[in-house]
Amino acid sequence: MPLAAAICLAIAAPAFGQDAGTQATATPPKDQKVAELSTVTVTAQKRTENLQKVPISIQVLGTEKIEQLHISSFDDYVKYLPSVSYQSAAPGFSEIYMRGIASGGDGNHSGSRPSVGVYLDEQPVTTVTGPLDIHMYDIARVEVLAGPQGSLYGASAQSGALRIITNKPDPQGFAASYTAGVDTVANGGIGNLAEGMLNVPISKNAAIRLVGWHERDAGYVDNIPGTRTYPSWGGTVSNTSSCTPSSLMVCTHAAKNHYNDNTTNGGRAALRVNLNDDWSIDGTVMGQKTTANGNMASDTALGDLAISHFYPEWQTDRWWQAAMTVQGKIGNFDLTYAYAHLKRNQEEHNDYSDYSFWYDTLAGYGTYIYDNSGALINPSQYIIGKDHYTMDSHELRLASPKDSRLRAVGGLFWEKSVHDIEQRYMINGLSDALTVPGWPNTIWLTEQVRTDKDEAVFGELSYDIIPDTLTATVGGRYFRADNSLGGFYGFSSGFSPGSSYGEAGCISSAPFRGAPCLDFNKNVKETGSLGKVNLTWNISPTKMVYATRSEGYRPGGINRRGSLPPYKSDYLTNYELGWKTTWLNNRLSFNGSVFQEDWKDFQFSILGANGLTEIRNANQAQVRGMETELNWAATYNLQLSGGVAFYDAKLTANYCGYTDANGKPVTDCATPEAPKGSQLPVTPKFKGNLVARYTWDVGNNEAYLQGAVVHVGKRRSDLRTLENSLVGDMPAYTTLDLSAGYNWASFSVNVYVNNVFDKRAALYKYTECAESVCAAHGVVPQYPNGQVYTVTNQPRTIGVRFTQDF
Repeated sequence: MPLAAAICLAIAAPAFGQDAGTQATATPPKDQKVAELSTVTVTAQKRTENLQKVPISIQVLGTEKIEQLHISSFDDYVKYLPSVSYQSAAPGFSEIYMRGIASGGDGNHSGSRPSVGVYLDEQPVTTVTGPLDIHMYDIARVEVLAGPQGSLYGASAQSGALRIITNKPDPQGFAASYTAGVDTVANGGIGNLAEGMLNVPISKNAAIRLVGWHERDAGYVDNIPGTRTYPSWGGTVSNTSSCTPSSLMVCTHAAKNHYNDNTTNGGRAALRVNLNDDWSIDGTVMGQKTTANGNMASDTALGDLAISHFYPEWQTDRWWQAAMTVQGKIGNFDLTYAYAHLKRNQEEHNDYSDYSFWYDTLAGYGTYIYDNSGALINPSQYIIGKDHYTMDSHELRLASPKDSRLRAVGGLFWEKSVHDIEQRYMINGLSDALTVPGWPNTIWLTEQVRTDKDEAVFGELSYDIIPDTLTATVGGRYFRADNSLGGFYGFSSGFSPGSSYGEAGCISSAPFRGAPCLDFNKNVKETGSLGKVNLTWNISPTKMVYATRSEGYRPGGINRRGSLPPYKSDYLTNYELGWKTTWLNNRLSFNGSVFQEDWKDFQFSILGANGLTEIRNANQAQVRGMETELNWAATYNLQLSGGVAFYDAKLTANYCGYTDANGKPVTDCATPEAPKGSQLPVTPKFKGNLVARYTWDVGNNEAYLQGAVVHVGKRRSDLRTLENSLVGDMPAYTTLDLSAGYNWASFSVNVYVNNVFDKRAALYKYTECAESVCAAHGVVPQYPNGQVYTVTNQPRTIGVRFTQDF
């Protein structure tokens, strides 16, 4: 394999970046003609530091690298981060995992809290269905902190943290830029891009920064013509344009080429006021709306990039955040207060007819579905879902002078997230007796409110045992969590008269947010503490090694199906040995770490009865791995960077699939669903990338060529043996991106080809109903294991971008 041969000598994730608001570059000025790496500054430990002096495994993508790699979305940048894996169903619906800590979570509306915390500047932006998919324009850097970050970042950073740092207003001078681009996608349509930034000083101590963007991604999945006949009903549903409706023929006319286009519009307005030399205030309002049509997945049984669905499908993700950060000094201590208010609204319309078809085919489901006259009707379902988030967070921290022998940083944190959940499973023409009262054509209704509260006291203390040579750090966090979930979920009493949930299971007679009643209301509270110990040895000013023991956790919670018991917190303990070194007069940096992480009682999500996600504690797992990074300024005009990560992530005890009366996972069973030694899902054993960029002078101007290779190894789609055999592994893949450009004066033009060889990389595999239930076992020859969907990367994309700076 070309990539393995190129980078298996232990090179890793690119680490190019710069401080917020500056434009430091990795390429020296043309008149300097010196080959060296730029200094990368980060704020991962709540203070500004040189990346090479921070004893944490950190991967950084800076402004210039983001622009060079044509990064505009989450999917674009995560592939260059070897420690990060993910599953994505649509823009804004992604689940992030780090260092193999992947439990099969599917981003369900009432699922586990994420194991990776995502931050926009100082504020958390992590919600249950996935983090904000922020358009990556005018971004100072992306910092990825691998391993538990419990002491400084808390519950949502169990396996790591991802921080997106925006460029700040600069009172020093006027600046502006814009970018316009167009691209074409193989098997798809034409997309376009427009971005702009304006930095305006309003006094010598204040400035505003205005940023806006528009991006349209062309569709490439075709919703091909098809029909589906339901055995119990005896009728057929067709999505073809030529369909003629009748009593046993329902026409939806949903077939369409280039089905999955999406459009993103957004903006950011920021104000910085330097009150004096010691105090400043930053205020930001940022918002974005993404509308994604169709479905990102393909049904490979129908062909390449093809699907056959029958009901309208689209998702919208609208959010805005207002944030304020106050920084100043009390004596010689640095004080920071950060506040943010986030509102997020997601709405989705999804075809759910697979569920209806397979249950009808295997269990005669359609015989229960009739209209007001008692006649059987088309039983196929579709979903209308709405998720509304409101999140408020406060953090107050104090840091001692960073050049003191004894240093401390500590503070208080408070966060409250309220999640309103509404899910309607619809069947057109459904009998009033089967419909949830007050919700026409709704066979199943979920109307719930989830509240997650977190409070914490945190801190770290560092002492130079030998000044400039040996430093010891201890850290800790005391936390208190209060998580609740309550509301209505289920059928009408007419459809399920003896049920313990839904209308038949009401525990109160009063309506709940328009639903018939409240049928469950539960909460869990917990307190605890996390610790960290680190010893750092600065062998020389350019070489450092460190050893760390750190802890992370994820709060327990309430299952969406109220009849199930709550799931417990899970804890991750990390043992790490790392190094950061610079060589050849600052021309080469070589960083890395080896580690072992022990995962206790980890939360595991499965798709249970009625298509509801169930979260259970799955006992113990262990991850052993190595991450390394190398950046090399080979000459003043040739730069190489690359990254590799190796992981052995597996169960260290049987997963039997159930817990005992005390909620403890059972491990002693005759036929475990996943035996000891099973590989954890989603994360490959190997992931790596290699980027080479060559620049040269053309008179007073500059040109460049660039190539970027990414390789991801084979991954399991599910922890459980049977389910993984039905859905199938996700194969290994390698992609190549090429680009070239020319810069003159304040102008630049770039031409790029992403996914040059048009590879189909499987990013996510899933079914609409529980795999073990809806596996047809040969009932439908075309689908011997049930109907499996695969979300792939974007096909070959050819584009051009033009930029002007003022």
